[in-house]
Amino acid sequence: MTTYNETTAQSQLANLKDWKYDTNGIVKDFVFKNFNEALAFIVQVGLLAEKVNHHPEVFNVYNKVHLRLSTHDANGLTDKDFNLAKMINLLG
Repeated sequence: MTTYNETTAQSQLANLKDWKYDTNGIVKDFVFKNFNEALAFIVQVGLLAEKVNHHPEVFNVYNKVHLRLSTHDANGLTDKDFNLAKMINLLG
């Protein structure tokens, strides 16, 4: 499985609004009106992740959700991460 570094990831990140490279992974912050909306988003992300068998790191504080994608079995950033990020972007 090919992994990306900060330089090689830039071409993929150009197509992903607001995702940024961070320590062998990509991250994005989401802000919602309230906790219920944030939690609903997390559930949607979880369903997507389960469908493609690729699970993000999820951090939540009230209306804020921070996602980090990295392919742990490849010890870095792979196409799996970019594909899941594209699907997550369609959620909101």
